[in-house]
Amino acid sequence: MSGGGPARDLDLADDYRGSGFGASLGCGTSPAVLVVDLVRAYLVDGSPLRAPVEDAVAASITLIGAARTAGLPVLFTRVSYRPGAADGGLFRRKVPALRVFEEGGPLGDFAEGTAPAPGETVVTKQYASSFHGTSLAATLTASGIDTLLICGLTTSGCVRATATDALQHGFRPLVVDEACGDRDRRLHEANLLDLEAKYADVLSLDRALATIRTAATGA
Repeated sequence: MSGGGPARDLDLADDYRGSGFGASLGCGTSPAVLVVDLVRAYLVDGSPLRAPVEDAVAASITLIGAARTAGLPVLFTRVSYRPGAADGGLFRRKVPALRVFEEGGPLGDFAEGTAPAPGETVVTKQYASSFHGTSLAATLTASGIDTLLICGLTTSGCVRATATDALQHGFRPLVVDEACGDRDRRLHEANLLDLEAKYADVLSLDRALATIRTAATGA
């Protein structure tokens, strides 16, 4: 990891584990893929939310394709505000750049290659967590889903908030490292380290794909 340097990050991870953090949640019996805000706002030059996340988008596309092939549910989230954005509350005041998600703006559209297929669930939200003020928890419960393989944007924002709330709602959050991205690699790595310690399992893309294959075979 970058940021404080590999040795320091390894020391911090070891310190967490030595203090009783970071136990594995594992995958439950009924996983799904949750795609968080994989939209054009993070990919289009000139957008205030532009970030170097092309690799994360490509990894997410791989994950989505594997889930569909395996017959696992794939759910999507997106942000949308009414004109004037009163429904964004203090979050909109704190982050004025969220204006790009007002209804009718093209930056709120799904990124190329990531559009939901017919019949797949799309959750529209106004805040960082995919659970806050939405029907997501009820939808997952009604579908018998107990585990979420989480990908999307951004790691320090909506991915982190979603993973934390997933745990608090009783769903196992498995955050897929390469399939998440942020404005800076240091933010990505620091948040994954903390998520792994406290709120989620962090999986490599290869391990996530293996998890999907295992779920498909019922092994």
